Amino acid sequence: MPKLIRSTGGVFEEVEDTFVAIEDEAADPGGDILVSFSRLKGGGEALAARSHGRLGVRLEPEDEIEDLEGRLAGVALVALAFPKFRDGRPFTAARLLRTRLGFKGEIRAVGDVLRDQAGFMVRCGFDAFVPADGATASSWAEAAGRHSHVYQRAADARAPAFVERQGE
Repeated sequence: MPKLIRSTGGVFEEVEDTFVAIEDEAADPGGDILVSFSRLKGGGEALAARSHGRLGVRLEPEDEIEDLEGRLAGVALVALAFPKFRDGRPFTAARLLRTRLGFKGEIRAVGDVLRDQAGFMVRCGFDAFVPADGATASSWAEAAGRHSHVYQRAADARAPAFVERQGE
């Protein structure tokens, strides 16, 4: 089972992943499930009404995050896939989920997720990670806190350096 690192209030820890990914045609096994975006679009109301576990949805970079609007009721987890290191579309998707769609649940990074991206992922709104590089929770926390100043606004609401300088 892949390692899951979750950040709660800036504290990073390894946790058990209770979500089970199920194929589009598979029956609902109960418990916490992770479905594809196409399955959510096809049966979202029935999935959201489940009474026997939490619902998660996995989005690939080509999925339009705006299509989730109005479909987030009952969704506890959105897993955003990084197919390769160079693909940054999930960063934008996470920020839009937090800022534009107001999603308060877990946003998880899956796929080619590397420790070098930790700080940027946290700033965009990710709070759970399945690292591809075998990183530990402590090394992930160190990487996420590597930069003491930031230069633009993001979903984490940290003040950019130019705002900090105005207070001097």
